[in-house]
Amino acid sequence: MALTTAQSAAYTKLRQTSSSGQAVALSDSALRALVSIAARDLGLDSAVDVPTVGVPGLYDPSFSLDFTLDGEDPRVLYERVTHANPEAETFIACAAAIHKARLKYQRVLASQPLASMDQVAPRGLLQYGQMDAHPLAALLVWRKWLYDLDNRAAQDTGYLFEPVIAGAIGGVPYSATKSPVRRASGKGGRQVDCLKGQHAYEIKLRITIAASGQGRWGEELQFPSEAQAAGLVPVLVVLDPTPNPKLSELIRAFEASGGAAYIGEEAWRHLKEEAGPEMAVFLEKYIREPLDDIYLALDEGDPLPTLSLTDRIRSIDITVGQSTVTIERDDVGESIEPVDLIPDDGGDFLPGMDR
Repeated sequence: MALTTAQSAAYTKLRQTSSSGQAVALSDSALRALVSIAARDLGLDSAVDVPTVGVPGLYDPSFSLDFTLDGEDPRVLYERVTHANPEAETFIACAAAIHKARLKYQRVLASQPLASMDQVAPRGLLQYGQMDAHPLAALLVWRKWLYDLDNRAAQDTGYLFEPVIAGAIGGVPYSATKSPVRRASGKGGRQVDCLKGQHAYEIKLRITIAASGQGRWGEELQFPSEAQAAGLVPVLVVLDPTPNPKLSELIRAFEASGGAAYIGEEAWRHLKEEAGPEMAVFLEKYIREPLDDIYLALDEGDPLPTLSLTDRIRSIDITVGQSTVTIERDDVGESIEPVDLIPDDGGDFLPGMDR
């Protein structure tokens, strides 16, 4: 019942972290819980001797940095569960990726500094006179802090989302430097969200109608033809079915290169079919259901609930409506504000600058 060499390597990876200063190595307690969560979700807990008491859900608030769960060596538990069902290996790996990302973001919340006036005061010129200087200065600091937190959330979600779905369906994500898909320009490779067999996937939560720059959109449209040139079948998966012209344009590009596009409900169905029964459980419970819960939480057109932020020096309270979360603050560093480049049209409003 000992682990194979490949399984042993997979178990070792569960503990590994990224090079980020806020990355978190998983404790024995966390590993015990993750193995037990997989056993429970896959219906193995009655057949395999793993902890059941005190085991949280993956998204349970108690499953935090200081979570503890005593018991056997988690490697032994891992051996039992993966022996009972080999698919548990991928299930645990994907669950661990989500958990590590969440623990890392806890550290981001705890350590993201509040901006100094040197960083944000010039932005106040846009609203100076609309409120007194003291509340305006405070607004600038809070606004920058929330912006920084959102930026980090967007970045870390991007690092997490595609690789987890790729793993769930039995594929592998490739960075640009290691990708088999080369750019049409001949300059380097193209990131592939998931490569499974001869299929090169582009996986997206949604396609927005707003362009993020014509150059970037042009690259989006080039991917399917570049994948085809590499001998691969390009596949587009978009989980949000909301129609818009850019989504239609992207679908046409994939189909013109001999590929396929799966949108909305059809996308979820395709992912589950590719994943198989065990990882379909994972996709439904830990990706789709939470996303649907969030998407449907606000009624369009209704006013947002009240928001308040309270700085208590060593903690920050965030209250939304009747719900409050307290962020304990520690290891707060200094924020380094990058110097913004002047856009090409930045001086177009000046006399004589229309040449």
